[in-house]
Amino acid sequence: MKPLSAWPLEARRHLIGVFTDIDDTLTTDGAITPDALHALADLKAAGLHVIPVTGRPIGWCEPFARGDTVAGIAPWPVDAIVAENGAVAFARNPPHRLSKIYQQPEATRALNFARMQQVAARVLQQVPGSALSQDAPGRETDIAIDHSEFTHLPPGKIAQVVQLMQSAGMRATVSSIHINAWFGSHDKLEGARWIVRALFGRNLDGEINQWAYVGDSANDQIMFQHFSNSVGVANIRRFAADLTHQPRFITPSERGAGFAEVAGAILGART
Repeated sequence: MKPLSAWPLEARRHLIGVFTDIDDTLTTDGAITPDALHALADLKAAGLHVIPVTGRPIGWCEPFARGDTVAGIAPWPVDAIVAENGAVAFARNPPHRLSKIYQQPEATRALNFARMQQVAARVLQQVPGSALSQDAPGRETDIAIDHSEFTHLPPGKIAQVVQLMQSAGMRATVSSIHINAWFGSHDKLEGARWIVRALFGRNLDGEINQWAYVGDSANDQIMFQHFSNSVGVANIRRFAADLTHQPRFITPSERGAGFAEVAGAILGART
């Protein structure tokens, strides 16, 4: 990983969009910080596409996509929020019309949901101390076991959970806070491809060098692998030894402050 300052000016200057993880990339201690929120707005104001891609559930994302006047949450200045590791999204197309869209048909989702609950029950029974994530009620297409948000699981138990999920035929990834698993071929990269196609009618692979990705953990590896303009916020160092594919660049600061530094580097190249 090279320092953010080594990111070539020409590469930054020609970007048309930014994908970003949410937890511990945009957020700090579970909440988006003002500097990260302003960075999103500044990127959008400069004409870039901005799309978070997260393992969080679609229900958790809804207040940030729609806005929540009761909670005092304004809609995030983004084109879409892709949730549950690429399976479902809130998208604005046309810009002021928000819709929820899925990769899998309804019948497939219903069948997979029942199967996932069986796997979740098996994990809770066989791995002492394991617990569903507290955002589980908002999940439609995956399950999540908490390992660092409100419950602590040591590495050995995390590996045991992943093995149980995979033995059931699920895809499983480990984020900075959860172990996510689902049935289907989608992942963060497929979610990014899908949303670019759905929103803009374009092929992401044909313009991938014009997009950046920002992340912080092991479940961002597929994005780090495929995006030449990939950046890890500084807290990714705690996972560095476990990453087969690391980001090309790393920020000086952690979490939301690191994302703000990425936005500054991009916008600074356009002046």
